[in-house]
Amino acid sequence: MNEDIRVDNVRLVSADGEQVGIKPISEALRFAQEAGLDLVEVANQADPPVCRVMDYGKFKYEQSQKAKESRKKATHVLVKEMKYRPKIGSGDFETKTRRVEKFLSEGSKVKVTIMFRGREIQYPQLGRKILDDIAESISHVGRVEVYPEQEGRNMTMLLTPGKATRRQREAIEALQAEALEMEEASEEIEPSLMVDEEQIPSLMVDEEQINDEALEIEQDLETE
Repeated sequence: MNEDIRVDNVRLVSADGEQVGIKPISEALRFAQEAGLDLVEVANQADPPVCRVMDYGKFKYEQSQKAKESRKKATHVLVKEMKYRPKIGSGDFETKTRRVEKFLSEGSKVKVTIMFRGREIQYPQLGRKILDDIAESISHVGRVEVYPEQEGRNMTMLLTPGKATRRQREAIEALQAEALEMEEASEEIEPSLMVDEEQIPSLMVDEEQINDEALEIEQDLETE
């Protein structure tokens, strides 16, 4: 600022924002002094550097006031959590989802958790479908910030206030289609693993028959 600017020429901007042009540093300093203001370097990477005539003290004060106002307006976003089970009933689903919608409308983020127990962990597509249904149900007040991910026996998704964009809605639809494909694939695999008991040849052998055959072999050996 002022005499601390160590260059030969500067691109000078007046206090009104008017482009004065490229001037020697001495002339730019005189220009600022005649206006009773400071010469402040605002773009030192430019060639030549850009300097503006301003009241630097007033400028710093205004910047501090703006920063203070920004801090006042800053809000702490709370993160609520709502837990579901893979086999949740429709009534419970609607009740919990209405609470999620309420949290979002109040400005809170919501972490949705699907809790798997026992063999339920073998069917992650059930949890994914619930999360997709939740995301679709609250799309008018919230959107997905962190898409579904598996964390041990839990599957989580983070929702944030604000309507979903078109790209986000398309992503949700893609996830729903993927979950449906996984569900259909599992339904095709499960029946194929079931085998008719009548088709399996019996491996059970009569114990008496085995004993008789063993006795005959022993008698043959003794005869020899």
